[in-house]
Amino acid sequence: MDEKTAELRDIFVETTGSDTVTERQAESPGTLTDRDEAAVAERVRELVAAMRERYDFSTPLDDATYARIARGRFELDDDAAIAAALAAGDDAVRAPDEVGGDGSEPVDAPEPVDVDPDTVRDARFDLHLVRDADREVDDAEFDYAALKSLTAEGRSIVDCAEALGTDPDVVAKYARVARVDLTSTRANDRFRDEFRDLLTDAEIEGTHAESAREDGLKEATEDIETDVSL
Repeated sequence: MDEKTAELRDIFVETTGSDTVTERQAESPGTLTDRDEAAVAERVRELVAAMRERYDFSTPLDDATYARIARGRFELDDDAAIAAALAAGDDAVRAPDEVGGDGSEPVDAPEPVDVDPDTVRDARFDLHLVRDADREVDDAEFDYAALKSLTAEGRSIVDCAEALGTDPDVVAKYARVARVDLTSTRANDRFRDEFRDLLTDAEIEGTHAESAREDGLKEATEDIETDVSL
């Protein structure tokens, strides 16, 4: 041990009161790619089941298909691509434990699911997985945030259309998105955020820190959450 190393060791001992490095201190932070993918897939299915119990799902699709749609939300560009992948049994919407432990040969591959993009969108909304593109109002006829505020007030489609100076049919399209966003907000976005954290490789330390701060709020709001029909 050279002099510099000895000095650093002495500082460590003085600071921690220990002359050993624990396993937690020694290990690297790691990334999401270090995870047990089978455990991730199981957690996704648990989230889907929990949401089915809590909310009224709008499609007849089973939990396994909902889980694949959740994965497709982060793997594929749009609902048409997700629908095509489901029909083909594509790996992009197949859980890792369905393609073998090493992600190679399929193991008990799921049956293809014949579903249209609109149904995929409905299922995606059931899971609170709204895309930014869903909130982009065609031709910028009105501000989505304004519609969301009106929807939060309980205003009808007709009332919202009058307030925004636009057609009720146009409002209806985005009011659905607003209701999903509001329902997700009332649940502290915990379902949306956990799906994202599980199914993406993005750095999520900030999200985890925020979630830790909100733990108490989640429990506190559990009993006051207002059901919103999607």
